[in-house]
Amino acid sequence: MTINLALGPLVSLIAGILILLVPRLLNYIVAIYLILIGLIGLFGGGNLNLR
Repeated sequence: MTINLALGPLVSLIAGILILLVPRLLNYIVAIYLILIGLIGLFGGGNLNLR
């Protein structure tokens, strides 16, 4: 059985859960999310699959 996970949706799912649990962290979570997505885009990690 093979499970393919893209890194972008996984990061956004974790960020969404943290925002629901602790709404005060919204600014930090959004900033970290944008930085991570930018780094993934720059270094080509968008096609990274976890198996």
